[in-house]
Amino acid sequence: MIYFQNDQLLIRNMRPEDAQVFTDEENAQGWHQTTEKYLLRLRDQEEGRAVSLVAEWRGQPAGYINVYLAPRHGPFAGQGIPEIVDFGVLQKFQRRGIGERLMETAEHVAARCADRVCLGVGLHSGYGSAQRMYVKRGYVPDGSGLWYRDRPCPQGAPCRNDDDLVLYLSKSLKPMREKA
Repeated sequence: MIYFQNDQLLIRNMRPEDAQVFTDEENAQGWHQTTEKYLLRLRDQEEGRAVSLVAEWRGQPAGYINVYLAPRHGPFAGQGIPEIVDFGVLQKFQRRGIGERLMETAEHVAARCADRVCLGVGLHSGYGSAQRMYVKRGYVPDGSGLWYRDRPCPQGAPCRNDDDLVLYLSKSLKPMREKA
């Protein structure tokens, strides 16, 4: 399915061939990925648990984002609030508005079934751009504190500032949903 298209950018559902492209490109950037991550997203999409989107810039896969319609982990599990998961734009395609368009599309997908959307963002500097974008888009902390390895991280508990240490944010989609 195509969600957005103009003369340079196309946003569509993820396809099997995207897994290897993103794995190779992210490894070239030093991100140490395997195709399994993308194959999992494809399986979840096929089983109806997620909508996995890919942005193509002038015909080349440039970024991806996933919307899990009923998350199984985190503070919003079991509440009917979709979660945006695993969002990335390849470095060579950044600063072209691709990430903003992917987020907008993911929010529209989420608005089809809920008045809110949530996401977890890492806390180390590698997530700095994403942190700023989420705040600018109206996401606010959900109040559940830090989570580490899919569990709340109580005050004073040991944790590591890696990709598993996240802060959950949410955003109201009511205005978007009223337009749909």
